[in-house]
Amino acid sequence: MHTILIVDDESDILDLVEYTMTREGFDVIGCLNTSAVEQILDEEQIDLIIMDRNLPGTEGSTFVQYLRKEGYNQPVIYLSAKDTEDDILEGFDRGGDDYITKPFSLDLLVARVKAVIRRSKKEAQIITHRDICYYSSSKKVFIDKEEVNLTQLERDLLLEFMRNPDILLDRDTLLNKVWHDTQHRKPKTVNVAIKRLKEKIDPTGEKIYIQSVRGEGYILC
Repeated sequence: MHTILIVDDESDILDLVEYTMTREGFDVIGCLNTSAVEQILDEEQIDLIIMDRNLPGTEGSTFVQYLRKEGYNQPVIYLSAKDTEDDILEGFDRGGDDYITKPFSLDLLVARVKAVIRRSKKEAQIITHRDICYYSSSKKVFIDKEEVNLTQLERDLLLEFMRNPDILLDRDTLLNKVWHDTQHRKPKTVNVAIKRLKEKIDPTGEKIYIQSVRGEGYILC
């Protein structure tokens, strides 16, 4: 079952969309503002976000842009009264996957939600970066078409980098995303794990997939 996060400050619209999506078989989490969104994304398996733009304290597409910079890659459908062509283009530029203007058809919204989830799940089956391929169905990693045997931790670590290419990831972020329970973990744990991962995916050191940035963290290039 897929889970949808709906963010809309109009309670009547929020209730209506929640009811409709629940009736369609989705699990639904509703929010009247963005204050708890990051926590929800960290704690729940969210498959899609329906985001209003006119929100208290923040603008929806600006917030989505922020989420993208923080590494959250859940697909987003804007549901907004901002309906000019410039508004719509701005929404896509700031990380949206689809855009529906208010007033809206519930049937159209349901169809768009199903289409975006279907497309995103299909895309997520294979994740690639340069000559690295990760197959989610088998949880196997191939480099230049040759399988590389990784531990679960090494695979999760590599996958976190592949989901955030060309983005600097500091050690605390990696501890939170990959190890989850950071209470008894130290930054040195990350250094050791990345060293082992690099030895497996780039044994000759010629490809330099993962670069270290002194005092900052690591980046997948």
